[in-house]
Formats: sequence, structure tokens, C-alpha cells
Amino acid sequence: VELSCIIKSTVTRDPRIEWKKIRDGETSYVFFDNKMQGDFAARAEILSQASLVIKNTTRMDTATYRCEVAAPSDTKTIDEINIQLTVQ
Repeated sequence: VELSCIIKSTVTRDPRIEWKKIRDGETSYVFFDNKMQGDFAARAEILSQASLVIKNTTRMDTATYRCEVAAPSDTKTIDEINIQLTVQ
């Protein structure tokens, strides 16, 4: 599955991007400090700067995924989007 966090424009070179998984009120890192975290390290990757691709998804991946972008040189320095993923 591919979850897209589209960055329309930024003047910040190499903005900081983080992906988090929110499930049952608990938040965990998926992509932090430019690397995959936890069990995602072996089965996920970042494409085209900000799209998260998760391979071999299971029902345990059902959650809200939050993409956070920090661009300190921009007028809007931080933004985020939440994506609800439901695996049948």
C-alpha cells in the first residue's frame, strides 16, 4: 500500500518528514530521523520524498498514519496530514 504526503511547494531545502502510526490511542514512529523504525524497517520505504510504501500489509497495519513536514524556511513552518488505513 502507498500512502502519499504531497508537498506542493517549499523553499526549505530537504524538509524534515516524519511518519507516525496512531492505533488504539498509542502513537509510534514509522519513519523518523531519516530511517524506518521498528518492524517497518524490513517492509517499508519512502518513495519520491514523502510517500510511504508498506509491503505485506496485515490487519495489524490498520491505523491512522500521520505525515508531518517541517520546513523552517517556509511561511508555514510545519504541516501534517492524517490518513486512515483499513486493511481487510
